[in-house]
Amino acid sequence: MNRERRNLLRAAAGAAALGVASGGAGSESSAGPAIRPEQFGAKGDGVTNDTRAFAAMAQFVSRQGGGEVVLRQTTYLVGSQRRTLPSEDYAFDPEPVMEFFGCSAPLVIRGNGAVLRCASGLRFGAFDRESGRPVRRAMPNYKKGELSSPYKWMIKAERCSGRIEISDLELDGNLPRLQVGGPWGDADYQLPGCGIGLYENSGPEIIRRVYAHHHPLDGITIDGADRDRSAPSVIEDVRCEYNGRQGCSIVGGRNYAFTNCKFRHTGKAGIASAPGAGVDIEAEAGKKIRALRFDGCEFSDNLGPGVIAGLGDSEAIAFTGCTFIGTTSWSAWPAAPSMRFSRCRFVGPIVSAYGDRAHPERAAQFLDCTFLDDPALAPGGKVFIGQNTDGPIADLPNSPNARFSRCTFRLTARAVLPWTTNVVTFADCTMAQASVKVSYPRGHFVGRNTISGKADLYSAIIDGVVILNGQTLPRGPYV
Repeated sequence: MNRERRNLLRAAAGAAALGVASGGAGSESSAGPAIRPEQFGAKGDGVTNDTRAFAAMAQFVSRQGGGEVVLRQTTYLVGSQRRTLPSEDYAFDPEPVMEFFGCSAPLVIRGNGAVLRCASGLRFGAFDRESGRPVRRAMPNYKKGELSSPYKWMIKAERCSGRIEISDLELDGNLPRLQVGGPWGDADYQLPGCGIGLYENSGPEIIRRVYAHHHPLDGITIDGADRDRSAPSVIEDVRCEYNGRQGCSIVGGRNYAFTNCKFRHTGKAGIASAPGAGVDIEAEAGKKIRALRFDGCEFSDNLGPGVIAGLGDSEAIAFTGCTFIGTTSWSAWPAAPSMRFSRCRFVGPIVSAYGDRAHPERAAQFLDCTFLDDPALAPGGKVFIGQNTDGPIADLPNSPNARFSRCTFRLTARAVLPWTTNVVTFADCTMAQASVKVSYPRGHFVGRNTISGKADLYSAIIDGVVILNGQTLPRGPYV
């Protein structure tokens, strides 16, 4: 009987003896007998480096075509590097942690409150192989032989057709205790170091109650298969905080639903890489991004925009009941076609909302949204005011057919009402600003709109009722 088979039988017997084999109370589903990293040598004492035990376990699970990984409520130390040969691309090459490939049966990882923490002192960035010292070159820097990373992914699932579930787990990149070298890539630090990577999986992916923080690159990277799936992938109650480049990067895929997730403080823990967003939606390598949904999510206090979209072939992205707070950058940068915002709250300005003259239905739309600038609503009491010195809450000089319906603009601090042209539609909106600066919410006004404050509507088109500082304006072009 081979060693892998013995390990599997031992896992099943041990789980049965403990009464915790497959499901257990509150579990989402079962994927077979429990497989534990301790069977492969992991200590889980927060001191011993368990990288190789996790890697061996992941290889075993992949060869079995799937399985149920069960962790203890303890801290597992992971992340390991080896100094390479002169012919290799990396100077300090990361060893794999949990990398699963080609699982056709369900792959389930039950964290049970476990923490995977990166070992202190590992290198990230560009380093000299011989001396181990940081190397800083002019950007862009693609010089081989200097890359260094503590891990590529703590958990990676690639080309799996079976269901994937990951739950109740903390993934700690330990960024403040890494050795940071020089930047590498087109700008800043564009090299691996992520909490979770989901690549080309055709089955549904379910991520629940995961805390991914202080990773040198992304909390989560999604490079989904460019095909429709029978069921959506679900990312629920996930927090991505204090990561270097993004809370979550989406570079390909369709049919993802994010619920009650938080993407916060990107770029604010020692490493900052562009775009530094809460979520970056950017189709790459000829892929498409379609049918993304965010419900009840928060995007706040990121070095870059809360959400940024617009590069690559990305469209059909909906946000419902979400909160966007910009402290050092825009609260949102919705530059992809067919982006929809319903019952969302924006603290701080938006920019570059997608416009489309030929196909109005593809332009950005905001329904029942609230726009604010109150510092009391922002972490640290600071609200980004934008690059326009006047500080418009929506800086949209070229967004034809973008539409604000039943929206409220309540500006009590420094921001002013939207800077728009008459190709933007305002329908049944309420607008007020406290700033004494002149605002320019010029638009196509339909329905009933009320405006309070120092506003210039020159060139606006009024097809409904507009009440400006108590005065009802005549219909037609406003001069």
